Amino acid sequence: MDYSKTLSLIKENIKKVVVGKDEVIDLLLVSLICSGHVLVEDVPGLGKTTMVSALASSLGCKFQRIQFTPDILPSDITGFTMFNMKTGEKEFHKGSIMHQIVLADEINRASPKTQSALLEAMQERQVTVDANTYVLPKPFMVLATQNPVDMAGTYPLPEAQLDRFFMQLSMGYPTKAGELEILKTHRSVTDVVNLNPVASAEDVLAMQKQVENVHCDEKLMNYIVDIVEATRSYDGVLIGASPRGSIALLQAACGHAMLNGRDFVTPDDIKKLAPYVLCHRIIMRGRAGIGANAQLEVVNNILKNIKIPKAE
Repeated sequence: MDYSKTLSLIKENIKKVVVGKDEVIDLLLVSLICSGHVLVEDVPGLGKTTMVSALASSLGCKFQRIQFTPDILPSDITGFTMFNMKTGEKEFHKGSIMHQIVLADEINRASPKTQSALLEAMQERQVTVDANTYVLPKPFMVLATQNPVDMAGTYPLPEAQLDRFFMQLSMGYPTKAGELEILKTHRSVTDVVNLNPVASAEDVLAMQKQVENVHCDEKLMNYIVDIVEATRSYDGVLIGASPRGSIALLQAACGHAMLNGRDFVTPDDIKKLAPYVLCHRIIMRGRAGIGANAQLEVVNNILKNIKIPKAE
């Protein structure tokens, strides 16, 4: 079944409230059908929360926004067990993570202990509380935001946490035409996202299953491995992308092909998605003094130097 029409409907629905960000929406949808989580890093006021809310509304999925602060506890995320005085039994109270689309707003403002509460949920799609395991609803997707300019009172995400994110995106400032359109359609900063669903959770699960059937030639798999291996030996790189990065790039390329109505991967799919999948997985030497675009420069240079396999 061709799900590109369904994805197009979701995209057009999101565009009703998110103006001029077609590429970002496409990447968000690729992550969705690849069962991936997304980290959005950008300055406040660019529509990160609006975009996530619009995605959840378009799918008719249960949505939860968690505002991360230094005093939020792991039990606020995962849930907790409480003794019921009336029944004399222990009861599990669900945490905020027990939703299908979860927005972790300003994730780097929470302590490392609280951030770690997301690791099992993001990787295993389950949480463990008092030795009991609770399976998260499907589909499940975490979209986290962090502010790159106001770093007071923040805790940088550890490498293990960053590696759990399928992609890292940036909204970026709108164009002049885009900002003018925003003024015409949004007269108030307190506008609430109110969209009708155009797809269901079952549609998402079906698309996530279908993306596994997208074909990727072995030559293109070798191309992916060459790219990822090159990040590990690049001058100035302390830690290159892990095998999880290779898997993520393959999945992303398959998702991008499916988004464009194809059942096979092309080299352009891989080149398009590589920066979004790999940059946050690369740790530079002396990173405190390195510019924010250092990882992007590394990936772009690797893409220029790695030979693209020819189709037979």
